[in-house]
Amino acid sequence: MSHGGPNFWTDGLVDHPDRNDPKRAYRFVVKLLSYEAAATWYAKSVTKPSITITDTSHTYLNHKFYYPGRVEWGEISVTLVDPVSPDAAAETFAIIESAGYHIPTNSNSPSSSDAGGLTTMSKARAVAALGGVKIEQIDSDGLPLETWDLVNPFIKSVNLGDLSYENDALTTITLGLRYDYATCVTKNKAQQTGDEKFKRPSGNDANKFFFRANSAPKGS
Repeated sequence: MSHGGPNFWTDGLVDHPDRNDPKRAYRFVVKLLSYEAAATWYAKSVTKPSITITDTSHTYLNHKFYYPGRVEWGEISVTLVDPVSPDAAAETFAIIESAGYHIPTNSNSPSSSDAGGLTTMSKARAVAALGGVKIEQIDSDGLPLETWDLVNPFIKSVNLGDLSYENDALTTITLGLRYDYATCVTKNKAQQTGDEKFKRPSGNDANKFFFRANSAPKGS
């Protein structure tokens, strides 16, 4: 059912030169802020943030009813090519060490004087060591259409990949990143659905929850 107005799928782009191409999977930039050059040129792939809403059920006679519960943000994965310079593996382990993990230098009697004596990882150090993560989907001109900011991200897992004489591909590192939640700034505000604008329970219709629309005028 049409609600009026232009439609990308039915109207020609020639008639609407101000209309953007749809978002494309290969137009993106990942920024891991603690890596050299924020790893923008050696980041190979990334999964975008995902949400799972838990549910609880109530059984009554022959019926079952479900109610939404908590919102859980899914872990994301970033794959990096491992160049020689900068050495992505070395940078990754330096981040983990900065987060508080140290290999003990004296396995027989570790003490506070050892590099890995009594230190352990903390969330504050882990988040500070990674320095922040941004995922930008860009348009054909390189301008951001969608910018994700992970809040309190830290490295949860590191996979250094496999080696094989039969494989001449570039070696890669896959990072599992955990975070508390994410915010997203989009180029355009959310469109109206039907005759009603979507209303948030808080009365906040300015897209300032975890989705925040860029309200800057065109050309700014």
